[in-house]
Amino acid sequence: MPELPEVEVTRRGIARQVTGERLDRAVLRAPSLRYPIPADLARRLAGRILIETKRRGKYLLLDFGDGHLLVHLGMSGSLRFVAPGAAAEKHDHADFVFGDTVLRLTDPRRFGALLWLEGDPLAHPLLAKLGVEPLTRDFTPAGLHRALAGRAMAIKPAIMDAGLVVGVGNIYAAESLFDAGIDPRAAAGRVSLLRIERLVPAIKQTLRAAIRAGGSTLRDFCGTDGGMGDFQTHHKVYDRAGLPCLKCGGPIKAIRQGQRSTYFCSRCQR
Repeated sequence: MPELPEVEVTRRGIARQVTGERLDRAVLRAPSLRYPIPADLARRLAGRILIETKRRGKYLLLDFGDGHLLVHLGMSGSLRFVAPGAAAEKHDHADFVFGDTVLRLTDPRRFGALLWLEGDPLAHPLLAKLGVEPLTRDFTPAGLHRALAGRAMAIKPAIMDAGLVVGVGNIYAAESLFDAGIDPRAAAGRVSLLRIERLVPAIKQTLRAAIRAGGSTLRDFCGTDGGMGDFQTHHKVYDRAGLPCLKCGGPIKAIRQGQRSTYFCSRCQR
């Protein structure tokens, strides 16, 4: 599933290529993805100038001045630029045509979203209850420690809770906890402030490294240039069950937490 790094990589690619450009037309090939696509969306978008491409959590917000196009990549989606006239394939659900530049939405599992938002986009129900952005100054050890107080759930699913902090998906939670030396099974409310002071910088560093690497491509994700992400080649624990820990040499373990795979080193993470 595209998480914060993959969505941020996509945002930057769109911003570089078509900021300030006129959207001539939108070609919509599906009536719905996860939610119904507004029937008049193509008409609303035609002729508008893309002012800015923003991100809130895992949602893209394409600012057209008096409205925003909200895009979510779902579990398997991507936005990439294709050549004008490139034939659409089965899972290519929308094209956004900026002159000779075509931005194509592909979503094999159709769990993504295309919605038109007027007014304050951050007030929309999909965005209003999202937690703090982890790459901002608002994400602090003291703030996270307060938010976790009294929580009995394990620390890994806690930091994956989008109502607490956005975009720290399964891969990045596992990698961050390894760097911070914290057992992913530890009760969130019992993790000390001293250890949270290691975890917050680890989350920031992990996400920034993933963005620099173009995100993680495990199956479907690609950037706007069609290139694959490379962060998966730098994973220290994720998907390395049975392989030696890069710090101590002991075997990386795998367990299930909340129907997700968790990878960790039982020697290095306490």
